[in-house]
Amino acid sequence: MKLGTTELLIILAIILLLFGPSQIPKLGKMFGKAKKNFDEGAQEGEAKSATTSETKSETTEQ
Repeated sequence: MKLGTTELLIILAIILLLFGPSQIPKLGKMFGKAKKNFDEGAQEGEAKSATTSETKSETTEQ
């Protein structure tokens, strides 16, 4: 499902009405921090799973 230009404009208008123009930068900053934390957590999870799989393969080789 793709969102067109009209749908995006309607969503942005609703957000502007709900939060007001002074809150939009705060919301953007909040979502940016949330995305950064999510990406860092995903990278840590990948690193831990790679370490775990390496340890398991070393154990089975011996």
